[in-house]
Amino acid sequence: ERSCSNVKRKINAPNQLINSMKILFLYCVTCLLLSSATLNSITQANETPNIIFILADDCSYLDLELYGGPAKTPHLNSLAKTGMTFNRCYQAAPMCSPTRHALYTGLYPVKSGAYPNHAQAYENIKSIPHFLADSKYRVVLDGKTHIAPPSVFPFEYFKEFAEPADQDVPLINGWRYPQVFNLLKQSTKTGNPFCLFLCSNEPHGPYTKGDPTPYADAPLTPQQFEYHRNEYAKYLAEITYFDGQVGEILAMLDQLNLRKKTLVMVATEQGSGFPFGKWTCYEIGVASGLVASWPGIITAGSKTDAIVEYTDVVPTLLSVAGADTPPGLDGRSFLKLLQGEIQTHKQYAFSMQTTIGVNGCRAPYGVRTVVGDRYRYIRNLFPENEFSIPVSRTLFEKTRDAGIETRKRADRFLKRPPEELYDIVKDPYCQTNLFGQPEFSKVQQTLVAALEQWMTDQGDSGRPVELEALDRQADWRKAKNKPAPAASK
Repeated sequence: ERSCSNVKRKINAPNQLINSMKILFLYCVTCLLLSSATLNSITQANETPNIIFILADDCSYLDLELYGGPAKTPHLNSLAKTGMTFNRCYQAAPMCSPTRHALYTGLYPVKSGAYPNHAQAYENIKSIPHFLADSKYRVVLDGKTHIAPPSVFPFEYFKEFAEPADQDVPLINGWRYPQVFNLLKQSTKTGNPFCLFLCSNEPHGPYTKGDPTPYADAPLTPQQFEYHRNEYAKYLAEITYFDGQVGEILAMLDQLNLRKKTLVMVATEQGSGFPFGKWTCYEIGVASGLVASWPGIITAGSKTDAIVEYTDVVPTLLSVAGADTPPGLDGRSFLKLLQGEIQTHKQYAFSMQTTIGVNGCRAPYGVRTVVGDRYRYIRNLFPENEFSIPVSRTLFEKTRDAGIETRKRADRFLKRPPEELYDIVKDPYCQTNLFGQPEFSKVQQTLVAALEQWMTDQGDSGRPVELEALDRQADWRKAKNKPAPAASK
């Protein structure tokens, strides 16, 4: 009987192996089919997907209706209902030029060389037009540029989306932006996709667009002081005007039946020019609103608290386009986040500010910062100096005779300690410095270590890098910086 049993085992063993192999084969086939189905859903919904990235100019995201602010944004609200709203998006610097360099290159400012205002990247740096050069994509930048040199940014350039101040834009064939419409229309005929960056001038000052009347009584935030009331109303009107620009682009997509084939992303850039926003590394200065819509791919009405950065946009768009992401980028694709496959992206976001090169700067005041899940750590590299640029000097003059509390708030903006720590959940405008309080010592140590590691990885030596900032400005700006030649006698 034992002998017969052993024979049966020997006979059954190959059968069991065959059955196991069959099960494994079926499992692998199922996985491949599911993976193929995911890819096919993108291909069928979008074929070769188009990409549109719309960028505001100097807009504090918390002022948008979409994020609970007073500025009406019906088109952005509608777009958010079809896609995903980001609550934790950050840029690498709180001013236009380094922000835009980072957006198009996927690199942080010191690594690219574009860290002061009016900056230029190193000649060997590549940007998204290079990365999509081997694809069928038409890569266009329409509107505000503020990037250099041209060899690093070989976009096809349009100018119409950056409207002149105080001027009504005439309609051509029913559109304010006929070049954009013609580009979209050509894509429907040729089948070639486009990657289009639309960069507005709004709501950058001076505030001349839109109707400020509805915002005359809008409550001021900790960014504004009483003397800002009229300007704040005009600024909110410009946000609504920008929202109308977004609405026109969405109307074009609808008319040409391109919405399902197009990933649309709208971002607000850095904070507004009011205190504690632009030019600073406080939360409202380096945080950005971001909405992404891609019908059939992104879950409608979804929201995320995942940390993403502007440096992540290039690798994300390359993933969408099916193009290779070059090695060495600081950003990482968050396509899987858009698809709902993951819920988190980065542990930290990093930013920096260089005041040398800002118009009217009187003293260096470099800043470095890191933010995690709840707390923001800030390091001021020249705390012995006063933060002295036009917005700070105006604040000093306008609040000279104000009450004690107003003066205290103004002083926090003008003169800062070497290190700061803020709870961005309770204190999004960074008004209460927690640094040095014993209960936050562990948080401080963790964030300090993260920031120092980032600076090391970036080759950022801090104060020396700041003092070399003028060397990294664009050639046209360097020419302006030179003193006029002495008159001949």
